[in-house]
Amino acid sequence: MNNDHFKLTSELSPKGDQTKAIEQLTKNIQQGIKSQVLLGATGTGKTFTIANVINNVQKKTLVIVHNKTLAAQLYSEFKDLFKDNRVEYFVSYFDFYQPEAYIPRSDTYIEKNSQTNQEIEMLRLSSINSLASDKAVIVVASVAAIYASVSPNDFNTFRIILSKNQTKNLKQLQYDLIRLQYQRNNVELLPGAFRLRGDVLEIAPGYTDEYLIRISFLGDVIEEIVTIDVLTGSVKERWNTYVIVPANEYIMNVDRRGESIKRIKEELIQRVKYFRLQKKLLEAQRLSERTKHDIESLEELGYCNGIENYSRHLELREAGQTPYTLFDYFGKDWLLVIDESHMTIPQVRGMYNTDVSRKTTLVEYGFRLPSALDNRPLKFEEFQGKIDNVIYVSATPNDWEMDQSHHHIIEQIVRPTGLVDPKIEIHPSKFQVDDLIIELQKQIKKNERTLVTVLTIKMAESLAEYLHKQKIKVAYMHNEIKTLDRTKIINNLRRGKYDVLIGINLLREGLDLPEVSLVAIFDADKPGLFRSEKALIQTFGRAARNINGRIILYANEITNSMKVAIDETNRRRQIQITYNQKNHIIPTTIVKPIASEISSKDDSKVIEAYFQNNKTDSKSRSKAINILRKEMLQAAKQREYERAAYLRDLMIELEGKINNA
Repeated sequence: MNNDHFKLTSELSPKGDQTKAIEQLTKNIQQGIKSQVLLGATGTGKTFTIANVINNVQKKTLVIVHNKTLAAQLYSEFKDLFKDNRVEYFVSYFDFYQPEAYIPRSDTYIEKNSQTNQEIEMLRLSSINSLASDKAVIVVASVAAIYASVSPNDFNTFRIILSKNQTKNLKQLQYDLIRLQYQRNNVELLPGAFRLRGDVLEIAPGYTDEYLIRISFLGDVIEEIVTIDVLTGSVKERWNTYVIVPANEYIMNVDRRGESIKRIKEELIQRVKYFRLQKKLLEAQRLSERTKHDIESLEELGYCNGIENYSRHLELREAGQTPYTLFDYFGKDWLLVIDESHMTIPQVRGMYNTDVSRKTTLVEYGFRLPSALDNRPLKFEEFQGKIDNVIYVSATPNDWEMDQSHHHIIEQIVRPTGLVDPKIEIHPSKFQVDDLIIELQKQIKKNERTLVTVLTIKMAESLAEYLHKQKIKVAYMHNEIKTLDRTKIINNLRRGKYDVLIGINLLREGLDLPEVSLVAIFDADKPGLFRSEKALIQTFGRAARNINGRIILYANEITNSMKVAIDETNRRRQIQITYNQKNHIIPTTIVKPIASEISSKDDSKVIEAYFQNNKTDSKSRSKAINILRKEMLQAAKQREYERAAYLRDLMIELEGKINNA
């Protein structure tokens, strides 16, 4: 593993606009230009371009994207491109998360409920460890990167990273475990305990009772790290590196405990006094009882439920002080890549406001001290202040990114495949359904697929029903369609079981359909989010993987959004055609294998689990959830993060059914 220098390993070489984009992005960073935009059309290989830039500038890099699925895809791609370097994955470690909340109008208190994925927690810790110890590190993250994390100063205290062949004093390791609130117990090894037998140390993690961690020493050198099945004693897995996390979900620094508790007590006195002056006696009593109970737990056990709400005091921060985040591990000279920036930036911008709104209600009604507001994600201004060098990556960047970059905009329009943006036609919307049927009949004769976007769920279902009566093989997809069904529908469209797919928002990640040569947009002249120029350009891209790609806009007038989207697409199309002619490139449709479905033989348990939701008893559903969880954790262990995220979605669907039963 190369810890000091990035080494890009790929049989591919830059093509099309990639060469120019790599050269210009690299040159700008080296010349001290802090903000740039990579305006890359769909399918132009933006990830490969960024990988080459990282290799050229040799800076620690954080890649942020707006959801876990895309983060998993990018992680896999960068992992393949930098096989000899640290490529890490940092996303929320919750498989399910219901935050603490209070609804005043119905006097409803909702307790925090979460399911933590320990495999992802270990990957998060691995990210921090790599950043703390290596120079050549790429971290692919969701917006979870802007949430509070352990401070760099506390990291080595709160986490123990062990590696095979590492020199580690056995006595010191036992002391470190005790500081993480593990207890030595040579008789009964319950979760949160450890025992020493000769040169073999066994640890029972606090988060599971299914396996032990066995560390074998040869002198002061770690000879082997394995996980042992508690029931059978057999080896479950062998590890080169293992991260020992605290015995409890959060651990306070014992050296600061006295001062931290003192500060909590002082704030409680002031807040109770405030409530009593306001004649809010219920709130005063509620806050006093809850906080005193938490203080007792902190004094006796070193933790309490909801301990993160006291993080300001536990870290001895001042009110309003910026919390520690992943950003604090990158140092002063690093590179931030914000992928799909038109989606990611608005999400980052909104995180703080959403968090503070929920917690303010809890504070006002006496469920939490005001200091709970300091356990939060970064404010957008703080996020901006953390940035050193940044590249905003998008096919449709927002004006904000363009302004921040002072118009240092690098275009990547030409595709390595030679494919050009689709042709655009405008048809009147008055007879859009009848016209669509004529177009679909042409598509069916060519054995090519079609996407149709409409504005409402009702319209999607009604149009699908009508087309079905016309003997057209059709399916519809919207946000009420379940996870498993979405995958089946998309694969069946590609196979030809369906000729047309109808949807409202067909911009979702993973909708990569080379068989689609026509995208029809109903009511294109109606105002709304899905008919903005950026949404239209993104939708046009669905037909950009087929040499016969074309777009039909059904409209009675050309709106400003339509004009901007059409003009920009035609501009890109002309650039692509000119390049192809100059370089004698003949475009060909992308050939992409259809991914194996969840119904394959290896996934029979998952299918069995998923369809347990047809049963009404919660016991059957709970059993199904447990099966899904095991499959998800296994996928995470094998670094199959897209599959793990997929299984997580199925699991959450079933949990929702139980909660609503």
